[in-house]
Amino acid sequence: MDNNNNNNNQIQNANQNENQNENENEMKNLEKKVTKNLIKNYSNLLNGNSFKDFSIFVENKSNPFEIKVHKSILSSRSPFFNESLRQESLSISLNQFNKKEMESILKYIYYGNISFENQENLIQLLEISIYFKLNLLKEIIQKKILNSINYSNFFQFLFQNRNLNSNEIEIKCFELINQNFSQIQNNENLFNLTKEEIIKFIQFKQQKKEIFQFDFFQFLNNWIEKRNKRLKGKKEKEKEKEKGIEKKRLFHSFFSLFDKDSISKQDFDKLKQFDFFPKPFLVDIQNKVIQDNQKEIENKEKENQEIEEKWKKEVEDKNKEIEEKWKKEVEDKNKEIEEKWKKEVEDKNKEIEEKWKKEVEDKNKEIEEKWKKEIEDMKPIFDKYRDQYQKDLEYEKKMKEFGKVFADSEIIQDIEYVKKLQEWINDNVFFSKMKKGFSAKRDGFSCQNWHKAVDGKGKTLVIIKTKQNFIFGGFTQVGFKYSNGEWINDSNAFIFSLRNDKGDRIPAKFTIKQGKEDYAILSHFNDYGPYFGDGCDFELVTNLQPGYSNFGNSYNLPNGITFGTNEAKSYLAGSYDKWVVDEVESYFI
Repeated sequence: MDNNNNNNNQIQNANQNENQNENENEMKNLEKKVTKNLIKNYSNLLNGNSFKDFSIFVENKSNPFEIKVHKSILSSRSPFFNESLRQESLSISLNQFNKKEMESILKYIYYGNISFENQENLIQLLEISIYFKLNLLKEIIQKKILNSINYSNFFQFLFQNRNLNSNEIEIKCFELINQNFSQIQNNENLFNLTKEEIIKFIQFKQQKKEIFQFDFFQFLNNWIEKRNKRLKGKKEKEKEKEKGIEKKRLFHSFFSLFDKDSISKQDFDKLKQFDFFPKPFLVDIQNKVIQDNQKEIENKEKENQEIEEKWKKEVEDKNKEIEEKWKKEVEDKNKEIEEKWKKEVEDKNKEIEEKWKKEVEDKNKEIEEKWKKEIEDMKPIFDKYRDQYQKDLEYEKKMKEFGKVFADSEIIQDIEYVKKLQEWINDNVFFSKMKKGFSAKRDGFSCQNWHKAVDGKGKTLVIIKTKQNFIFGGFTQVGFKYSNGEWINDSNAFIFSLRNDKGDRIPAKFTIKQGKEDYAILSHFNDYGPYFGDGCDFELVTNLQPGYSNFGNSYNLPNGITFGTNEAKSYLAGSYDKWVVDEVESYFI
């Protein structure tokens, strides 16, 4: 029982840990999303033109480049700008920076982005971060520089650092010089080190308690000789009295930095060739080398004897102890393991067998009952969806039949538009037998041609498409007739809109207003084509264009739109007048 309880507790703890990890991951994802949105928002602020109230001029005084920024963001993110922008000024000139540098630092100030294009750019960015007092950026760039310094570029970074005087950069470069000194001891860059840099390098090695090998003193000698050659003309003018005075003076300025213990004993004899070493210093080193060597030999011999004797005794004692202990442990452990294993195997097999049988029986019963219940519960749903599917198939088939009439239409090319027109007209006989009796592109843009085609046909469907892709029209139960200007009564006429720039309000049908039935349509053979509503809810003139629309005069407007407003006039075709018609189609039996 205790084992079962422990197992249950372990499972519960594991589930809790898993849920906790999922919650933590979800929170991290939300935090990343929030950070991403903030970066995007501040990026949009920097790249856009909204609310910018301050100018920074860069590059040159005669023709400065202007960058518009937000004063509040700069002052909150940079101590430099916080101090500089306290004055009531609308601009500042920073001619020491170019456009690219300024844009790069502004990206960091706004949303933390910084571009590391190349190694030369790093020192520049570090100088800029120090100038604008951006301490976090300074730390980031300095770490980037330290990670970028390698064998191929450490001289470049060391020389660039002379203006910055960064101790971390200098130490990293000194480490690489120290590691590769034997390979670079004749490199011209090494001889371009300043006196101050050589002093710092000597101090660096002293702090690390490293030995100075012969090649370093050889380099030092060559460095001094090359320096003297560079100053040769100057020295002749100053009339130095002795040839080696300057060389000894320079070396002695370094000499005080050296600790005797820091000079390699193996290189002692080689150092004698340099005549600028003080003799007392060489004598002291020689004596120290002799004493150290003798003492080291004596200590080593004594230490070896003691180690050998101690080792022999320890080996003998340890071998006896290990052998006895091992024999006893092996015997006891084998017996214990064998007995425990037999008992555990028997108990576990019984437990597993009983538990498995019970779980299988319970699970089978549970699954069987659940399956029966689900089948019974789902039967009404299956029946309902089967019936609905049959209805949908019949309806879709019917819609495709109705859509055949628009097979050659250049306007109606969407089955949803067909469904809406069939729903609004609500006359299956008309809708299934109607045909396209007029097309402006086919029959010509002329109201006389249109009247010749539609007059006297009875029920007529008119569909108009503008160059701006507005689609609308009207339907009359009565139809048009040959007339020179006669209003026709039709209480069942309506106007419709299939597509306009108010996408959330269409498709829509608009019936005729009560009391306006006598002005449903106008039939005028000479001057007008399709004409719906007194005061022209919409009309097409002589050449079926341009069109006019004063929507809402005789037909009901959509909810929320007032007659006479620009919104009402532009609802159907995008404007009150002069909208260009792309196609007019009329359908009748």
